[in-house]
Amino acid sequence: MNYSSVKISASTARRLAVRCQGLDGGWRLPKGKEGAAQVIDRLGYVQIDTIAVIERAHHHVFWTRHPNYDSRMLHDLQAKDRRVFETWTHAAAYAPTRDYRYHLPVMRVRANRLHRWMKQNAQVMEAVLDRIRREGALGSADFEATGKRGPWWGWKPAKVALETLLLTGELMVTERRNFHRIYDLTERVLPAETDRSEPAPEEVARFVVRRLLGGLGVASLHEIRWDLSESRRESQKAVSGALREMADAGEVTPVEVEGLEGEGFYALTETLEAASRRGRTPVHLLSPFDNLVIWRRRLKKLFGFDYTIECYVPASKRRYGYFCLPILWGDRFVGRLDPKADRKGKTFIVRRLMFEPDFKDYDGLLPALAEKLHAFAAFHGCERVVVERTAPGKVRAELLRVLKSAP
Repeated sequence: MNYSSVKISASTARRLAVRCQGLDGGWRLPKGKEGAAQVIDRLGYVQIDTIAVIERAHHHVFWTRHPNYDSRMLHDLQAKDRRVFETWTHAAAYAPTRDYRYHLPVMRVRANRLHRWMKQNAQVMEAVLDRIRREGALGSADFEATGKRGPWWGWKPAKVALETLLLTGELMVTERRNFHRIYDLTERVLPAETDRSEPAPEEVARFVVRRLLGGLGVASLHEIRWDLSESRRESQKAVSGALREMADAGEVTPVEVEGLEGEGFYALTETLEAASRRGRTPVHLLSPFDNLVIWRRRLKKLFGFDYTIECYVPASKRRYGYFCLPILWGDRFVGRLDPKADRKGKTFIVRRLMFEPDFKDYDGLLPALAEKLHAFAAFHGCERVVVERTAPGKVRAELLRVLKSAP
């Protein structure tokens, strides 16, 4: 069946994306860890990252949407309440435990792919499992570095075994201690009421369509299939059928975005029905691993924002800074900020603040940006904000003035 598409402007598509990510100022969350739980339930996953020049990415993503957030909430949701678990999407991530069964096809495919290695290293695998069965939850540091180190970042054999057993679902991370994973048997971590039945590819496809469109606002067929890459390729073929069935049921609507004709976008019908609702225009300092910006191609296509994280780029070739944060104002990316949190000195340092070439509305932005900088500094335990450089340079004096008067 052919379905007529709804045409929307690129501005509307951006506004829907920002709203679905919980960034338009209209999302009212309960305080405490219940608010944090609602964040990950809505986003579907939060990427984990190790870089700590400021708060790690996962904590940053939660705080951006839940200003009442602190890291103990995530620890409790994982280690005590078991409402989130660690998995692998396109990278290491936290995900809602209620979605656990939709990760089972990934684990099965990984087990098949790693079967040869697991068979060759059966002795160390069984030794690791046996110790955890007998002694309870253990970390990598609890195992001696015996044997030849493997190709995975030079890890010791026991560490490779732990990570393999995690990827294939025999172990789970029960908690993190000082950011180090502590592993235990899946049956001792996963709540008894968790559905462990593996869904068919068609069900996975429908789940991913709902999850992705609910978080992105509008998405192309390519983007939906990309989310099923790596270990859920068998479900990729089911996506087109799922979209047809969901469109037939009125759950999904084909969308044509002005200026991006031919892309073949889709949206949840309920999202489009609320498209006329206007949110506020808050300022956000986003993590490089935030769900809104992690797909760089989509970011450039939809928002016109060409962004690259430069911590992996040689210092001499960096244009913006080691860990530059995209600045979102309403539904527009207006600049980048290179930060450093001096926790001992209780000082949040803006090394460089650079605005996009076509941005001019500093009078409108700077008061809200100053307020956000103070809040972000407080999130890092810092009491003052220092601005070293801005581009244009003339903005620095005005920003410093506004920072002094900001609440």
